[in-house]
Amino acid sequence: MTTALDTAPALAAPGGTGPVDGAAREAAGAAGLAAPTDPARPADLADLADLAHEVRELVLRMGTSPHGTHVGGSLSAADILTVLYHRVLRLRPEDPAWAGRDWFVLSKGHASAALYAVLAQRGFIDRAELDTYSRPGSRLAGHPLRRLPGVEFPTGSLGHGLSLASGVALALRRTGRAGRAFALLGDGELQEGSVWEAAMTAGHYGLDNLVAVVDRNGLQITGSTEDCVGLEPLGERWRSFGWATVEVDGHDLAALDEVFASLPHTPGRPTAVLARTVKGRGVPLFEGKKKSHSVQLSPRLFQRAMTGLNARRAR
Repeated sequence: MTTALDTAPALAAPGGTGPVDGAAREAAGAAGLAAPTDPARPADLADLADLAHEVRELVLRMGTSPHGTHVGGSLSAADILTVLYHRVLRLRPEDPAWAGRDWFVLSKGHASAALYAVLAQRGFIDRAELDTYSRPGSRLAGHPLRRLPGVEFPTGSLGHGLSLASGVALALRRTGRAGRAFALLGDGELQEGSVWEAAMTAGHYGLDNLVAVVDRNGLQITGSTEDCVGLEPLGERWRSFGWATVEVDGHDLAALDEVFASLPHTPGRPTAVLARTVKGRGVPLFEGKKKSHSVQLSPRLFQRAMTGLNARRAR
């Protein structure tokens, strides 16, 4: 019987570190598939901090759109996305479908504003297009759509992103191609059974070219995720499915950089990075508050948020 994975060569293959041997890498390179280039790497962490601050500014600006945006979850993920897009992922913005790219799946699709911000920083889209966020006819929908350069899959139905990334990682393994797949999940969506089905499958196949990053900000639209039955101890849960698990401060740029630089954490196992974050991080008005989940920023509220953001940055 032919499966979707049996036809996986049709997929554009990402480049990077993966569980394939040297001969496979050499063959893939000869085919033009595994000649990964490093992203633009800021010289020091101060550059990363400036980039993360700008991501937060852009998120707030998108929050002034008629429908607002998911401010809290975008701000909590800003540092993670900054490190991934400026230090980790192998990409060619001028050629988004480049066969040697790494793949990224924003499973928590409601944090699209933060994704659009880093895509603009890396040159996938023009910064001016950010002003069209969530407006009629815009490519920048409230949840990412594949028609936008740099977006691999449409996401937003929570619980699906890890399955997509796992499928990519397994397809790369079966075709002998070098490559990595990354998925950024929210902690609220870990209540979806499909997440753990994907985790079980990835652990079974030992997909060490797969990385799941959990934005562990502790809040979802209904309140605290700390009260979710069976969620904790979260690290042990991932390890029980055969994953190497690393816990990190999701706002510590140096710590994030170090964790991602050491991938795969354990050869032969997928890696789960549990990043402790604060919902609304960087804007005191929204930090740690459930109400920041989705906000439409009036001119006055935008100015208050920007004042708080800049004051926090100046410390």
